[in-house]
Amino acid sequence: MTALAIGEVLSRPEPFSAVPFTSVVVLTGLAALLNRVMARDRQQLKDAREVAETVQRAVLPTLPDRIGPLDVAVRYRAAEKEAAIGGDLYAIRPTPHGVRLLIADVRGKGLGAVRTVNALLGAFREAARLPELTAMVDCLEERAQEFKAEEGSAESFTTAVIVAVSADGSELHMVNLGHPAPLLVQGGRARPLDPAVPSLPLGLGDLGRPRVPVERYPLPPGATLVLFTDGLVEARDRNGTFYDPVPFLSRPLPSSPGAVLDDLLDDLARHTGGPLGDDAALMAVTRRQNASENG
Repeated sequence: MTALAIGEVLSRPEPFSAVPFTSVVVLTGLAALLNRVMARDRQQLKDAREVAETVQRAVLPTLPDRIGPLDVAVRYRAAEKEAAIGGDLYAIRPTPHGVRLLIADVRGKGLGAVRTVNALLGAFREAARLPELTAMVDCLEERAQEFKAEEGSAESFTTAVIVAVSADGSELHMVNLGHPAPLLVQGGRARPLDPAVPSLPLGLGDLGRPRVPVERYPLPPGATLVLFTDGLVEARDRNGTFYDPVPFLSRPLPSSPGAVLDDLLDDLARHTGGPLGDDAALMAVTRRQNASENG
């Protein structure tokens, strides 16, 4: 805009001598100042993004490729329009009772979201030892309430899906707390595992949440459970259409959960034609064909 203003002054029909010399000096100086400010802001944004990505990698756990009867993969894609650290998280824990999974999305961004993520990951490590899924939810809700009081953030909440996989990998017990429904992929079909009764997110249990219902599903050999945060399903194309992962996952897919997630993210990129508007965390677990091959 400053350059246009200078061009307008210099293109006037009057001879250059009629243009106040001080105006040219002031406009030129202003343009130089704005250029320096814009360059500084671009560098600060780049630095902030790099810090955000580093913190995100440090907070989220590194997971093994195999846990019990499951092959495991996770992926994380950060939104490119913001430099703020997101609140998407995932975790997996083997226990004597089977494998426990968590995927969740903390409301908000920034350091407050990171502190909440860290608190919930710590609470999940403790809660995963409990044999009952409802007891795990109670433990996580208690920590969420404690953290809200510590932070003085009455409006904080976290959507989440918590899954207990049986020791032999044959059955899923699942609680959905206001989160996008996971997809069960088998035989060229992807089926959303929608809860029969909606439940409030973590951190809102003080509003009067009843005992959360636990859904049960079989996990046949070779089947894959795909979990994700809303950055995946709220991504839009140029016409504003939301991305639906079901059609892509309802086709022949690789046997590796990592390859499934990579192909899914490639399809997402084709849909959006550009960067994501929100962070997206994805997790996939596949029950191995030979259940005796425990990791």
